[in-house]
Amino acid sequence: MPERRTVALVTLGCARNEVDSEELAGRLAADGWDLVEDAADADVAVVNTCGFVDAAKKDSVDALLEANDLKEHGRTQAVVAVGCMAERYGKDLAEALPEADGVLGFDDYADISDRLQTILSGGIHAAHTPRDRRKLLPISPAERQEAAGVALPGHAQDTPPEDLPEGVAPASGPRAPLRRRLDSNPVASVKLASGCDRRCSFCAIPSFRGSFISRRPSDVLGETRWLAEQGVKEIMLVSENNTSYGKDLGDIRLLETLLPELAAVDGLERIRVSYLQPAEMRPGLIDVLTSTEKVAPYFDLSFQHSAPKVLRAMRRFGDTDRFLELLDTIRGKAPQAGARSNFIVGFPGETEEDVAELERFLVGARLDAIGVFGYSDEDGTEAATYENKLAPEIVAERLERISRLAEELTAQRAEERIGETIEVLVDRVDDEDGVIGRAAHQAPETDGQVLLGTDHLLEPGRMVTAKVVASEGVDLVAEPLGIEGGCTEEAGR
Repeated sequence: MPERRTVALVTLGCARNEVDSEELAGRLAADGWDLVEDAADADVAVVNTCGFVDAAKKDSVDALLEANDLKEHGRTQAVVAVGCMAERYGKDLAEALPEADGVLGFDDYADISDRLQTILSGGIHAAHTPRDRRKLLPISPAERQEAAGVALPGHAQDTPPEDLPEGVAPASGPRAPLRRRLDSNPVASVKLASGCDRRCSFCAIPSFRGSFISRRPSDVLGETRWLAEQGVKEIMLVSENNTSYGKDLGDIRLLETLLPELAAVDGLERIRVSYLQPAEMRPGLIDVLTSTEKVAPYFDLSFQHSAPKVLRAMRRFGDTDRFLELLDTIRGKAPQAGARSNFIVGFPGETEEDVAELERFLVGARLDAIGVFGYSDEDGTEAATYENKLAPEIVAERLERISRLAEELTAQRAEERIGETIEVLVDRVDDEDGVIGRAAHQAPETDGQVLLGTDHLLEPGRMVTAKVVASEGVDLVAEPLGIEGGCTEEAGR
């Protein structure tokens, strides 16, 4: 019997890429590949790249080069690039990085097993030619659901095999993707939609992720139920813009009805919604996010800036006072609600007055987590053509200045939470720091964590009520309530 083929998936970038990697893993496992964690143990290393900003692109290239090094002294025979950077640059990436044995686009995902086998056997699969994926779907959102033949990661349209290996499942029905979990983390992401119809002048994502298209609620529910059966306790709903969910299904308020259904799935402890557009926030959505049991009152709001002139140049809407009013409305309904955002400084034409306006917003916003990025040109974007670019040293100075302010403000916000009673989902147990989890206002990887100490033996996936007793930067220190020291009967559940 021939030795089974092995493959490792190395994932960079956002939670959406993590979902795509698990879809690729499901397809490969269903076709007989053995999935391994370490690329050094794999015949093929598949690197799921990020193509968002320069730093992410560099990380992707570094990961590909690291995997290539394994070919000299390990089992690895081939290195293949997939994901956003591969989709965005295609042939150009293949020419610039000959160390990659293959550069595959989204159109290759349905045939990923055949593609890898061809490459592993010494054959050549031509790198795809990039194209503007916004042009692949109808302009009218209502017509997109019936569009056929367009590859949409996370929206599989083929019929899954009848006999699937253990741990591999179509999320639901014939329209759902195969998926295999790549870790045992108690939190997992679920795609609500793909693509984006917004035309922010600094962002290239719509050009390589395509126009916005929602997944059907039944598919989202089915995938969520399957994940819960796999032991997942928290799901995070992801897309490029969750506030647009349902607009192509005839109901822009579909998220408001879907969330209570997801919260009712057996075994789940928490539902989290990410990627919200401030200009699209609705009173009804705020109500559901702040009042539905098991739905985290968590607001990942894409502000980007608060000075009106800069926002208009970004092709965005709002201003400092409107944004503060939105946050006041949210906290009026849920005082402990979490809020986070990302910001770009040094945008073309940004003045000192604009930076001061952003500082005014940040001071008043009391955000739990803040990401700050210095502006840089992105290929193919409108902003790249703007003439009033700032000198790199000015961008760097503003980045340092706002980052320093953000660090101070988020630490203050964490300190404000001392005395609160919070629900903490245990993520992991660390030999040095003990039990580590996250409260409702903390998304994985980006928003800090809760340290529960070393006096309690609590397993990942356990939801614990705790009182915040201290803060360390953005992290909280909390004492579990109603739990005796040591392992309790419930701790092992």
